[in-house]
Amino acid sequence: MSADFSALHEPLVEWVYDRTRADPLGGVPITEFGQSHGLTENQTYQLLQFCKGQRLLDDRHTTHDGPEANLTSRGLEWIEERRRRRADPAARAAAARKGLLVWLWHRKHDDILLPAVADVLNDPLSLFEGERLTDRDIDRASAYLSAKGLIKGDRNASSDGPVQAEITAEGEDCVDNYQGDIGAYERRNTGGNTTIHIGQNTGNIAANSRDFTLNATTHSGVDLAQVVMAVRALRQAVPILGLPEDDVAEITQLATRMEEEATSVNPDSGRLQRWGAQAVAVLSPVASGALGSVLAAYLGIVLPGLPTGG
Repeated sequence: MSADFSALHEPLVEWVYDRTRADPLGGVPITEFGQSHGLTENQTYQLLQFCKGQRLLDDRHTTHDGPEANLTSRGLEWIEERRRRRADPAARAAAARKGLLVWLWHRKHDDILLPAVADVLNDPLSLFEGERLTDRDIDRASAYLSAKGLIKGDRNASSDGPVQAEITAEGEDCVDNYQGDIGAYERRNTGGNTTIHIGQNTGNIAANSRDFTLNATTHSGVDLAQVVMAVRALRQAVPILGLPEDDVAEITQLATRMEEEATSVNPDSGRLQRWGAQAVAVLSPVASGALGSVLAAYLGIVLPGLPTGG
């Protein structure tokens, strides 16, 4: 029997994390995990080596008694970030909406009429950060998609949204042309000049302009008040950047973390730099246009050393 290590490595990292919370970098035998997934001892060793290659787990506690895994610092950061994303209600709702819409697109193309929306919970499209969405998540998603005219169907007295549904022509357009990214689909015809105010700076940023005035003071170090202003401006602007829905959620989460860190008792400049660099990486000129480039440059001013996204 062949083992799909790419599918099993993330569950193993979570499994190790759950069993080593008292000592996050300590070791735990993983034979039980392998057996529960039908792996031989040799395959369990191989799975651990796969995770080691991903730099998420290490095997320094392994003995002749069997494979033993411990989280690396990278693995610990990965799982903690994943659980933060999993607990984010906005990101969870976005995943449920997109997953249900794409699932209904497939059902229509399979000539399945008015399927029960709860059946999406049997499909990988209902997984969010490795965890299965709930009936309540899917019902809320169904209500949202119906209100937007992307699906239609029949409700019952106990549901918010259709319990049996089919995708509409508008919903198909969203999947066909925007990969199920509802935010991008809704922004497709937006126009006008939306103004973004950056804290105490006198220059405003107009979303559809080519020329920008950016007034910010450059500091040799990290000015935490400027960081807070920058990430608030980023969070304000992100809905109009035309980014994919997943990128919108990622930047919003990064901006929130950066603001929380900058306003904490003992801010960690390393975290601010790392999260700022991740935000700048998403704000490429191709993906987010001129406004995104200006915001990336502003982050580079308040967090010296970041790439500017140019």
